[in-house]
Amino acid sequence: MTIHDMQNLCRSTMNYAASVIKPGMKLTEVRTLCEDYMLKNGADSFWYWDVGAFIFSGTDTVLSVSGREYTTPDAIVKDNDIVTIDLSPQCNNVWGDYARTIIVENGCVIASTEDISNDEWRAGLQMEKHLHKVMREYVTTETTFEELFYYMNDVIANREFANLDFLGNLGHSIIRNKNDRIYIEKGNNIKLSEVEAFTFEPHISRPNSVFGYKMENIYRIENGTLIEL
Repeated sequence: MTIHDMQNLCRSTMNYAASVIKPGMKLTEVRTLCEDYMLKNGADSFWYWDVGAFIFSGTDTVLSVSGREYTTPDAIVKDNDIVTIDLSPQCNNVWGDYARTIIVENGCVIASTEDISNDEWRAGLQMEKHLHKVMREYVTTETTFEELFYYMNDVIANREFANLDFLGNLGHSIIRNKNDRIYIEKGNNIKLSEVEAFTFEPHISRPNSVFGYKMENIYRIENGTLIEL
């Protein structure tokens, strides 16, 4: 299994989650369904503190906690709800890392961001897409983790959003031991092109809002070009 294989597993798992989530479902059930799906389709375990699906809903989506301290909230999906899911499968120590924000309106998962009726939720997901687009346009073979940290946090602030990450970073390198990760943070002068791959995962919110948004992909610089895995 390659990182790309693991990301494809993440994408299919997220599609599966979107197809089964419904009002009245407990988040613990959503987590179990996602983790069972990954284990049946290529994962052998979960690299992030043995949490395969890191899930929040509603006002808990603004929470940013370490997987070491995470327990799935005792919450139920509502008729109109926002659910963040962060997947962390691995196979033979090859990682996947992928997060999305799922919107439920009138009891149904909304497939397209543009079809979301709630203006605040729609704007949050549109901002996530915008940040990934800006990041892809900014990064070169010479860009360091620190430079990306400062640049993207400025973009977030200038668009009147806030970075919710409990450590303030925006992603990390993809390696085989979670303790060896390096982060998109100040003081990290290693170039993005020097690592095998890295995540970009802004966790954002409007200031003083009770809702948060996630979108995470893994990227790699190959032959001078940034690609999504």
